[in-house]
Amino acid sequence: MHLEPSSRQRELIDLARRLARERFAPRAARHDRDASFPFDDYADLRAEGLLGLCVPERYGGLGADYETYCLVAEQLAQGNASTALTFNMHCLTMLMMGWIADNMAMPADARERHEKLRAAKFREVVEEGAFYGQPHSEPVEQGQTDTQLSVGGRRFGTTARKVEGGYIVNGRKFFVSLGGCAPYYATPAIRLGDEPWIERTLYLQIPKDAPGVSFTGDWDPMGMRATVSRDMVLENVFVPDDSEVLPPGLFGAMYNAFPHLFLSFSATFLGLMQAAYDGAIAYLTGSMPGAPALHTELAAKGHAIAEMLFAIEAARALYYRAISEAQVDGPLEAVQRARAAHVTVQRAVVAVTQEAIRVCGGRAFLKRYPFERYARDARAAALMRPWTEEMATQQAWEAALGLDGLRGDAAGA
Repeated sequence: MHLEPSSRQRELIDLARRLARERFAPRAARHDRDASFPFDDYADLRAEGLLGLCVPERYGGLGADYETYCLVAEQLAQGNASTALTFNMHCLTMLMMGWIADNMAMPADARERHEKLRAAKFREVVEEGAFYGQPHSEPVEQGQTDTQLSVGGRRFGTTARKVEGGYIVNGRKFFVSLGGCAPYYATPAIRLGDEPWIERTLYLQIPKDAPGVSFTGDWDPMGMRATVSRDMVLENVFVPDDSEVLPPGLFGAMYNAFPHLFLSFSATFLGLMQAAYDGAIAYLTGSMPGAPALHTELAAKGHAIAEMLFAIEAARALYYRAISEAQVDGPLEAVQRARAAHVTVQRAVVAVTQEAIRVCGGRAFLKRYPFERYARDARAAALMRPWTEEMATQQAWEAALGLDGLRGDAAGA
């Protein structure tokens, strides 16, 4: 087993680290204060070619696979966790169209059509700087797909009615990161009809400015303020057939075949932990701007610093193992490790960011320092569906006891 980054991964990690430290970090406090979307960060991502990070090389992208994306996202989060979390939505869309779709089974005619459609979408990302949001969360009651999708928690309150040349889409989305800021939104929907539900799952490209699309509600959250995650309303929105991001039916199949999809969120929080730790070291040694000189209680606080380090490295080791074995139709033990890694990061990021404030003392509680922002942003980790701690824990023990398959069989009967 070899968990060291490849030379290509190292190049991308170094690029992301430089952007995070030199460009994203100096702007992060302003975006957090104003709850404003970091368009300037996205301009840098475009200039460095990172909007095409997960676009295959044959389309002009950088060709990053799932593992490589996670390693890069960890670095970006050390500059601005909100930027990294929204970038996850874009890159996950690229991976679903590209690397993951390439590893999914599909009929030859569907693959040929998908190849044509994604080529145009990839070209727009690479050449024009387009990027995507992912409005997945929906305010609907538990339904059929909550029990029939093995990952749990995926809901289809958004409907698509097939019409000549495309679909009429209606629905309402909650917590849509990049709300009103991205040119496109990769939107799950269920096609109205009588066929099995999984065959009717769609993943559609919805332009921000399409008639019937609106973004509503105030955005004044506790943390992750620069994600601008407003509600999205779809009222009789027409999208053409060539707006399919994935072939019909593949979205539902992909959720079942690649549950590691949701582990990508954790890269942001792993990077946030590292930023809090590095910040604490900088503060205590007097190298953070505005911090006091070498802290007089440094020796007394050494144990707490070591415990922070141990928590980060334990979470990182488990996380790296999990992303290294991510694959379509992976074995149960790999999925269980992914759940464990996801929850471990959720727990550790809260503990580490809180400890950074405590270790640095009273001044670290002031907003002039980044620690308070780190601690607020960390709280979002526990809310990332569908692998919240409660959901991941239930799925883990059901899988361990062999009950998840039984539940799925019963639901599909």
